[in-house]
Amino acid sequence: MNTLVKNKPAIAQKVRFSDNMLIAQLEDGRVISVPLEWFPKLRDASEKELNNWRLIGGGIGIHWEDLDEDLSVEGFLH
Repeated sequence: MNTLVKNKPAIAQKVRFSDNMLIAQLEDGRVISVPLEWFPKLRDASEKELNNWRLIGGGIGIHWEDLDEDLSVEGFLH
């Protein structure tokens, strides 16, 4: 039996950074991390710029105003 819920979007609740990684806590309990190296704007950003983020679309994305950068949480999973 497969109990994985399909077709439900990944929704972030929190974002943090550690050791050149972006770490997102999802509402379903998963914690995902991706290397900042994948995102040059984030990789090259100051700590202040990195920490100036907000969730968009009810948590389906993350926006950095200072960097004019938007990332999809679902994209981290692919």
